[in-house]
Amino acid sequence: MPTYHIRYMLTHYQSIWKSEGRVCNFNQGPVHQLPVDFVVAEFPPSAERYMWTYATCGMSDSTNPAPIELHLFSSLQSELHVELLTAIAHYHHTQTPLGLGDTVNCGRPWLPGSTCTHGLISLPYLDGPPLEQPPGSAVRCLWLLPITRAEVEFKKAYGIEALEARLEDAQVDYLAVARPS
Repeated sequence: MPTYHIRYMLTHYQSIWKSEGRVCNFNQGPVHQLPVDFVVAEFPPSAERYMWTYATCGMSDSTNPAPIELHLFSSLQSELHVELLTAIAHYHHTQTPLGLGDTVNCGRPWLPGSTCTHGLISLPYLDGPPLEQPPGSAVRCLWLLPITRAEVEFKKAYGIEALEARLEDAQVDYLAVARPS
């Protein structure tokens, strides 16, 4: 049975996304180094949301001074999203704590054929503060936005605000697997 924190996060996500999440586990690699009840929840498209949503539950534990959970959106259902979020949670938990504005190297394209090989940890702009800050919790729920290597370099040169403004001005389709940089 999942811990209180995992159940709380699942309930929080379900209340925001108005959909029942399915718990997914990725059981390869050093997952034993993650918090014991770590899972990724998969939320299917719904009448209100036309995309798949994947979200970590238990990415941070009491050892993380600024606990976060991450979610990503996709036009495709894929176990690769579960693998990616599990790998990022492992890095966060065993290497360097991640936070708002950080970028991560996915180690591969986000999905086959994608130009996005990195992720930007951003505010949850599509769902806003109700998702970002669960009531009565220190956890911060942030968006993992797939980005290209060139966009990482742009962020390094000009900052996260400039990158986000550029992405917004270009009306980037963040669900497009092979979107241009």
